[in-house]
Amino acid sequence: MAYTDVKETFEKMPSVFNAEKAQGIDAAVQYFIEGAGGGNWFIELKDGNCRVEEGTHDSPKVTITMNTGIWLALVNQEMSGMQAAMSGKLKAQGDTMLAQKIPLIFPL
Repeated sequence: MAYTDVKETFEKMPSVFNAEKAQGIDAAVQYFIEGAGGGNWFIELKDGNCRVEEGTHDSPKVTITMNTGIWLALVNQEMSGMQAAMSGKLKAQGDTMLAQKIPLIFPL
């Protein structure tokens, strides 16, 4: 099933959360998804737990910005994060190594 809604993908993240892959991570990841159907979301990882919420986090370790189409292409595995970043369609500021771990922690 291909995802077509940004909000749906973030709401699904807690149910696919892989706590083992998140061990030792104490950080927040901020997403700014631009365009129709986008929004601001953050993921907070701490003590092997996750919290996913709409809005902005006070002190994220990494901030990731892209448009709705790129986000949906990523979660539908039609494009890799590396492809999106190298083409300038995804911008990450901060701890980019943490950003690269997100698909393993949340295998949508």
